[in-house]
Amino acid sequence: MDAFYASIEQRDNIQYRGKPIVVGGPPTGRGGVVATASYEARAFGVRSAMTSKRAQQLCPHVIFVYPRFEAYKQVSKQIREIFYQYTDLVEPLSLDEAYLDVTSDKLGIGSAIEIAKRIKQQIYDDLHLTASAGVSINKFVAKIASDLHKPNGLTFIGPSRVSSFIEQLPVEKFFGVGKVTAAKMKSMNLFTGKDLKALSESELVQHFGKTGRFYFSIVRGEDNRPVEPNRETKSVGAEDTFLHDLTQLDDLKHELNRIAAQVVKRLNQYQLSGRTLTLKVKYHDFKQITRSKSFTENIHDLPTIAQFASDTIDQVFETGDKIRLLGLSVSNFAEPVFQPVSPKNQQQLQLF
Repeated sequence: MDAFYASIEQRDNIQYRGKPIVVGGPPTGRGGVVATASYEARAFGVRSAMTSKRAQQLCPHVIFVYPRFEAYKQVSKQIREIFYQYTDLVEPLSLDEAYLDVTSDKLGIGSAIEIAKRIKQQIYDDLHLTASAGVSINKFVAKIASDLHKPNGLTFIGPSRVSSFIEQLPVEKFFGVGKVTAAKMKSMNLFTGKDLKALSESELVQHFGKTGRFYFSIVRGEDNRPVEPNRETKSVGAEDTFLHDLTQLDDLKHELNRIAAQVVKRLNQYQLSGRTLTLKVKYHDFKQITRSKSFTENIHDLPTIAQFASDTIDQVFETGDKIRLLGLSVSNFAEPVFQPVSPKNQQQLQLF
């Protein structure tokens, strides 16, 4: 979806249309963070995950809008119901993104490009929102293609174009290549897929560890990951990014109690329990830490999870810390559990 949260706000509020808006906390008090920026705001350089103060510096007349997550989740559900009209092989990635395998063509349309066009048109007709689609032979290329001509884009990379497309791709566009890895690659004079392709698998592993094997395959257009409508559940959790950084221990514990209750609710829904609890903390500068504890027995009750969260935040919190995100998860289940993802059984296991 294109600027998903911001587009919903502009659709539902006429006063925001055509104006630069940011969905997120305003730059007051402890400061907020940009969840999504409209394309009018992006023209000024405003981007997701940027601080609200920085967004206001770049675009002084930007409008800050508090998020309405229930509304966004409802729209996401409607979008996925559209997907399932065309194929049962849908793998949601987030509220606003999914992989679809249209080899299984429920309506007998016979063309992946035509299916993408119809889905985009139906989303616009039914929900008055625009989506961008990438169509190709595997997940990696389709994902990259979907981002090329936003908003309202449709990009097809056919089999004969895959090799040249990847060779011309800047390294920072590759899945798993963040700022640090991209900087390392460029320091090695590796700027494009073609540059990466010149290295052997052993050289890539030597420089980038086991991820080097993935790079070796991907620069050759090889990505055999299937679209998985049924995914093994490895952990169940919840997390929340706050509109304002939290600086008081009592506030952190209050939020952790709320998040712990959400985790327990999800464990009960899936009838799961696990032996490992994990706390995730992200600071105002985007530094992130995790702390885990394993138990001898399976855990699924609120008192144990809440106590773990309270004890662990006591250990990691220091006066002066500014925390923008907290998360809790349970893993290390007794047996692998498979949870089908379908229109009637969807759950976004992350809160903003």
